[in-house]
Amino acid sequence: MTLLRIEDLSLSIGPHKILKNVSFSIAPGEIVAVTGESGSGKSMTALATMQLLPESAETKGAILLGDLDLLAQTEPQLCAMRGKDMGMVFQEPMTALNPVKTIGDQVMETIQIHTTMTRAQAEEQAREMLTRVGLPTDRFPLSRYPHELSGGQRQRVVIAMAIALRPRLLIADEPTTALDVTTQAQILDLLKELVVEFGMGLMMITHDLAVVSEMADRIVVMRHGEIVEQGKTRALFEEMKHPYTRALFEASGHQVNLPERAEVPEPILEVRNAVRDYVLPRTQLFAPRQYHRAVNEISFTIHHGERVGLVGESGCGKSTLTRAILGLEPLQSGSITAFGQEVGPGQNPALRSGLQVVFQDPYGSFNPRHKVARIITEPFHLMPDPPTGEARDRAIAEALVAVGLQPSDAGKYIHEFSGGQRQRIAIARALIIRPELIIFDEAVSALDVSIRAQILDLIADLSRSHNLSYLFISHDLSVVRTVTDRVLVMKAGEIVEQGETQEVFSNPQHSYTQTLINAAPVLPIVGQGAA
Repeated sequence: MTLLRIEDLSLSIGPHKILKNVSFSIAPGEIVAVTGESGSGKSMTALATMQLLPESAETKGAILLGDLDLLAQTEPQLCAMRGKDMGMVFQEPMTALNPVKTIGDQVMETIQIHTTMTRAQAEEQAREMLTRVGLPTDRFPLSRYPHELSGGQRQRVVIAMAIALRPRLLIADEPTTALDVTTQAQILDLLKELVVEFGMGLMMITHDLAVVSEMADRIVVMRHGEIVEQGKTRALFEEMKHPYTRALFEASGHQVNLPERAEVPEPILEVRNAVRDYVLPRTQLFAPRQYHRAVNEISFTIHHGERVGLVGESGCGKSTLTRAILGLEPLQSGSITAFGQEVGPGQNPALRSGLQVVFQDPYGSFNPRHKVARIITEPFHLMPDPPTGEARDRAIAEALVAVGLQPSDAGKYIHEFSGGQRQRIAIARALIIRPELIIFDEAVSALDVSIRAQILDLIADLSRSHNLSYLFISHDLSVVRTVTDRVLVMKAGEIVEQGETQEVFSNPQHSYTQTLINAAPVLPIVGQGAA
């Protein structure tokens, strides 16, 4: 029996052909993973199934949910089906949730639209669904707002909304991309349990082949809007007939050729007993102030030429520590010293010029109205005598070439580039004033496996040519393992384990480190011979 059958689906938006003769099926209780790079048509296939397409879109073929062709349905008919017969979990839960409505109201909304339940009955159903996804109401009351939850908890709310009426088909579009490994493992286990429990079909959109190998019954590999290969998971990994599938597999297990460490004994960054507290809201009018300790007595040192990784779950204090190192937040006690000078709010520009950062979302850190030349020269204002004229143009060209772009790209706007190219521009901006230390804050977590491999190779090349020192912050343990010499493991504001990267990963001493390593998805050994 087939739940969803897509037959020769073609999709065009204006003159652009997005999908070309896409065909595959999903049975009840089956997990089918649709994988490929950005722009391959994965998400458009999902949106076409939900019929959430722009007005200018033209579709051909058939999308059959049971015996019903979704392409032949009117918008009111589709509205009656969305949420009831088919649900969708989006990649970014914060944009999928209404920030001014409670989580209870948002889960209840789907129930009340599609059923005749009273508010009390809908509230009970919402409470049951939130408990089912791991948010029991004794700890997570229905009155909470999205901003009061972590990323993994928000994703659970989105899943609760999607399964509130137990739809026959669930579509999950990159549901774990931005989550840490333990939360990702929990969300994936939850999705698998829901498929078994409700007998629903699951279309899983992802570019992570390690996740696919552990999750899916069958795999559909897409490239440029076409299916290049599909089949049962294990058989496909063992054979990998199409070269694109093999290329994806190789990129997923890519090992960076990191140059030998040219470490100088002189420290470049010293963190000593750093403590950072946040004030909690008062529960009563005259109640004493309560504090949350985000960073608790942390100490470590980075030397010239050293590449250090920092790993830990969301909420462990990584971002708070990063802001303190950048001088954006004060410490309650302890000290941070960079290049022999103490770091803190109001530090002099000369100190900040030696310390640059590459953020997770490059697009969010750029002004879209500015051209690339202006964007990557922003750090020049930190210099007492910045280059001008031909010297400035030469510095821009050198920075762009160093990250694999063309000097002519300086005259373009940021929207003209792909995600991987934007990340290269972010690295060029950090590199242009030749800083002594760069902080990579989840710099590759949102990238495709092939683009991620290119950026990691770029970091290794820059480390070789510029003798880079960096602090690499990531929840992706496979990436940290390949681009760092030493790793720090952080939990609940404390460093619970640190040491040489290979030693920590091969022989973890702390139970939390063991949990992180065990939770990380691993590529199957099958197929490596074919690759």
